[in-house]
Amino acid sequence: MAKQKNKKASAGLDNSLRIIGGKWRGRRFSFPSSAGLRPTSDRIRETLFNWLSPVIVNASCLDLFAGSGAMGLEALSRGAGQVTMIDSSSRVVSSLEQYLSTLNCNDATLINTDAVRWLERPTNNAPYNIVFIDPPFRQGLVAPCCKLLESGNLLCAGSYIYIESERTTTFSVPDTWHTHRSKTSGKVAFSLYVKLA
Repeated sequence: MAKQKNKKASAGLDNSLRIIGGKWRGRRFSFPSSAGLRPTSDRIRETLFNWLSPVIVNASCLDLFAGSGAMGLEALSRGAGQVTMIDSSSRVVSSLEQYLSTLNCNDATLINTDAVRWLERPTNNAPYNIVFIDPPFRQGLVAPCCKLLESGNLLCAGSYIYIESERTTTFSVPDTWHTHRSKTSGKVAFSLYVKLA
């Protein structure tokens, strides 16, 4: 049974996303399989966007590992003004383009590149209000993303940074980031930080 399930997943047949709040609540989309792609669960997303509800409307957001689109689409559904979505997989980006076309949404910018490389030479110097860091597990991507976000002037005082990682993963964040909320769910740890200065 496990082999059959893996075969279906690899073909992209079992992969689906449900938007859980906002104007597109209940809409479902399928997404292609991609190495390391692991959509955030509905429960965690609901918790996160409850935390972000006071600041999400009209926010400028950056989704560094867009994957299924779970974070970026949820943010747009709940009123974010603009979302920059980055992913290294051309299949993923093509799928996201189709989602956005179906939703008649023009408030997202899709970039097909490696997130760390993009952070090393960002093309948009405007600071983001909210950043989502939810990379593939066990690849050591959280720490360099935090460092580059801080050094690249992509944040301003009051910006929120969401980080999702394996519960056993350890990393440090810049001294100017304060833990706003933090929880665990099974093997996953997720935290929301706010940049103080």
